[in-house]
Amino acid sequence: MSNKDHEQVSIYPFSDEKREELLTKARECVFNWTTRDGWAVGVIHAFVWRDGRGWITCGVHRHRVSAIRRDPRCSLVVSGIAAPDGPNGAITIKGRAIIHDDEETKKWFYPALARGPYGADGANRELTPEEEAGAIGFEERLDSPLRVIIEIVPEKWITLDSDKMAADTMGQLSDDERGPALEADSKRMPDELKKRGLE
Repeated sequence: MSNKDHEQVSIYPFSDEKREELLTKARECVFNWTTRDGWAVGVIHAFVWRDGRGWITCGVHRHRVSAIRRDPRCSLVVSGIAAPDGPNGAITIKGRAIIHDDEETKKWFYPALARGPYGADGANRELTPEEEAGAIGFEERLDSPLRVIIEIVPEKWITLDSDKMAADTMGQLSDDERGPALEADSKRMPDELKKRGLE
């Protein structure tokens, strides 16, 4: 690996399987939107990954709700740190938000959120009685007439598989495990190196 190669990170994408694993196991995300005057703002949210989409919740009176009604473009960022037993790395989703205020969505979402990465049916492991009692209490707090649920529909993915990057640094990553260099690495980086006389 040459001195400039360590700047190429787009060549370490998550596989679809690892991407799904991280999003399913993660306990929180950062949800980002843009204010009326152009500021980018983000808030940490507990979230649920289901059916290829991110799901969060907040009160309908929150600024983010009026912001995404005005412009549904948003992003959702998940770090591997949010999934202690998941893959190392990070995922950014550029997408559009849809606001839900119906009982059918709330019926599945509240139990799923209250039980974190274990899901509404405790699929990963059986919850202890204390955990189940806590989840039920959380569900009751969530069930507010002012609460809405926000669905984030992905349109573009930006991913980094940190394990691939570490393996490549040690010379242990095969060529077929690398992804194609995206524009930032294939064009913009060489142009910047040339501009600085660092070819």
